[in-house]
Amino acid sequence: MRIRNKEWHKTIFDDAKDKLVVDPKEYKGRWHSILKCDTLHVEIGAGKGDYWIKMSQLYPKQGFVAIEKEKKVAAIALKKSLEFDLPHSKFVTEDAVNLDEWFENGEIDILHLNFSDPWPKKSHNKRRLTTREFINTYYRLLSDTGELQIKSDNRDFFEFSVVHLSQNGFNCHEISLDYRSIDHDEDVITEYEQRFIELNQPIFRSCWKKR
Repeated sequence: MRIRNKEWHKTIFDDAKDKLVVDPKEYKGRWHSILKCDTLHVEIGAGKGDYWIKMSQLYPKQGFVAIEKEKKVAAIALKKSLEFDLPHSKFVTEDAVNLDEWFENGEIDILHLNFSDPWPKKSHNKRRLTTREFINTYYRLLSDTGELQIKSDNRDFFEFSVVHLSQNGFNCHEISLDYRSIDHDEDVITEYEQRFIELNQPIFRSCWKKR
């Protein structure tokens, strides 16, 4: 989806500078203390920020870090965030391939992959966020009791993720092939997810802990 440049794009990163982390390397090993939280959530591929904002509101004492590399999409998320007081939340507009440089081993408590790009062509599978390389990074950065949560509307990506996580040090302790068939008040619904629900398309979800 192509997003057009808008006038406010030019100033939004200054307007939302209290939420924006310009150099996440400077936060490495200090996220809990900087965000004043016991539980640190990290969302990779935050898109337009709905999940980041709503979860920050639902769990106001927990820390939330959203990562979105597409600057125009990140700008939309940051613009939305201006309406809310999110003292324990930050936004990173960089590529998550550098995750190791931003977080210490064991620093993340809950890692979220929500509707990640499925890269449907087989030749593009290596770009998925659940390849062995990424999974090994998640394993290092998650705390001993940490959790990786995945939601997707793409069955092929979901099955790919289940296989690769199972083969690379993770145990699945929760899995659903139609997650929104019942209410889950603990996990917010974004506008993007709501579209699939209205079309009666199943949402796949799994939760993983380090083996």
